[in-house]
Amino acid sequence: MAVVAHNQADIDLLARLLRAEAEGEGLQGMLMVGNVGINRIRANCSDFKGLRSVRQMVFQPHAFEATIKGYFYQGARESERRLARRVVKGERLWPAKFSLWYFKPPGACPPTWYNQPHVGRFKAHCFYQPTAKECENIYRT
Repeated sequence: MAVVAHNQADIDLLARLLRAEAEGEGLQGMLMVGNVGINRIRANCSDFKGLRSVRQMVFQPHAFEATIKGYFYQGARESERRLARRVVKGERLWPAKFSLWYFKPPGACPPTWYNQPHVGRFKAHCFYQPTAKECENIYRT
């Protein structure tokens, strides 16, 4: 059962985002980027109030470097579509499990990002999650 509403166009769009944002991080890294995106739809808190769809999440202003800097042009491949289907069904991996932000710094991970604490790193990406008090919706299964 899906944790967010979606159709095939949403799967393709999410798959493109995973590829554009984290292709160099491998399948697990792309899955974690998907976790953050789906968390943003589920959250309804912080900078993500009112996001209700995959399309709104992907094209939220200033949210993803891939859509801002123009490297969101690659088509969806079946491998990324499979990952997109997994994340819309609710599969989550730590440290992205409850994260709303990730960041790829040139060095060490900052202790906070958008006032949320650093919870872990996977390859080049640092992940940040709110407390349950700040954003309880993403902690629901």
